[in-house]
Amino acid sequence: MTNHTTEICIVGAGPGGATAALVLGRAGVPCLLVDKADFPRDKICGDALSGKVVEVLKKIDPSIAQRLAAEPTQVGSWGVNFIAPNGKALRVPFKTSINKASDAAPGFIIKRFDFDHFLLQEALKYPSVTYVPNLKLEKYTKTTDGYTAADKDGTITISTKLLLVADGAQSSFARHHGGIQMEPKHYCAGIRAYYEGVQGMDADNFIELHFIKDLLPGYFWIFPLPNGGANVGLGVRSDYISKRKLNLKQLLPQVIEGNPVLKKRFEKATLVDEVRGYGLPLGSKKRPISGDNYMLIGDAASLIDPFTGEGIGNAMMTGLLAAQQAIASSNFTKANLADYDTTVYRRLWSELSLSRKMQQLVTVPWLFNLVVNKAQKSKTLQETISCMFEDMDMRERLKQPSFYVNLLLNK
Repeated sequence: MTNHTTEICIVGAGPGGATAALVLGRAGVPCLLVDKADFPRDKICGDALSGKVVEVLKKIDPSIAQRLAAEPTQVGSWGVNFIAPNGKALRVPFKTSINKASDAAPGFIIKRFDFDHFLLQEALKYPSVTYVPNLKLEKYTKTTDGYTAADKDGTITISTKLLLVADGAQSSFARHHGGIQMEPKHYCAGIRAYYEGVQGMDADNFIELHFIKDLLPGYFWIFPLPNGGANVGLGVRSDYISKRKLNLKQLLPQVIEGNPVLKKRFEKATLVDEVRGYGLPLGSKKRPISGDNYMLIGDAASLIDPFTGEGIGNAMMTGLLAAQQAIASSNFTKANLADYDTTVYRRLWSELSLSRKMQQLVTVPWLFNLVVNKAQKSKTLQETISCMFEDMDMRERLKQPSFYVNLLLNK
């Protein structure tokens, strides 16, 4: 029997857990980082990294973002193409003013196989971070001053005063100890496939979100990857999947074949990996994400963006905030860790609640079509929508009925 004793145990070495370890390591705080796998390993995901990822890396150490930008396994992304249900596209840069010759890309696209390994290696540069791979923790027992965690057979145990739980959407700790349950209207199912040879990819690596009527409020995506590859997939909210009795793996080729534009673009494309599915716990409602001797991070805290499905940025942001809370705390009681919940939702809730509104908007195809139609003809409106990626006050306009009234009146 092997027993580890540590002040802080991080469960899960994906982006959220690795970020927490990175912050603790830089501060010289000892921690034990545990993962059920060894890295590099695949992770089913859209592979797109938002500007929030870059923001977190720059807060920790700007040189990390520079090293990521130099990785040959990534491509820089400069914006997003929204394709409305009527097939019309709205091209929106992530920033309104960019000099591509001198500015770094606002976002990246990189396979999780490569990105997660990159981030973990950054964390392991610090000697205070101890890494234990291939250890799946399944049993958690509350103790007087923390938790004891163990594998299925109880042959390996960890005694810790604080758990930072970052083991993803299927976290047993979040379910059994954090009280987070799967709710279909706050959960999304997605599938991902890798293709080569998709035609018509954007020269500036804009990601593509196709809001096809039969998928609403979900969407079909195409994200460019290095060397002509593409991450292709679709995601639909779980309650709609049940209501419509959808089989997403069967639906993917049907969407491609049933759309004349997509069919043309995929006619010479080759599927280079099996189609894989995964779950997305959405941050469309507030939940308690800490308690006595624990904090939940990223997908374990159900913080995926309800509109875009992006979760890496929020995982890393919460990893950063959880580590900072751990460093600042004199003890790890529920009352003392409650500041973590407050800080997380102060930083993320305006964005998450707006995304929930946007998710509801796309269930009304004619209104979404209207926004795209008007934006195609109005440079001012295009710039307004682009600013919404940078300015939350601007994004709040999308919640206002007057925004759509003005569109109807051509203002």
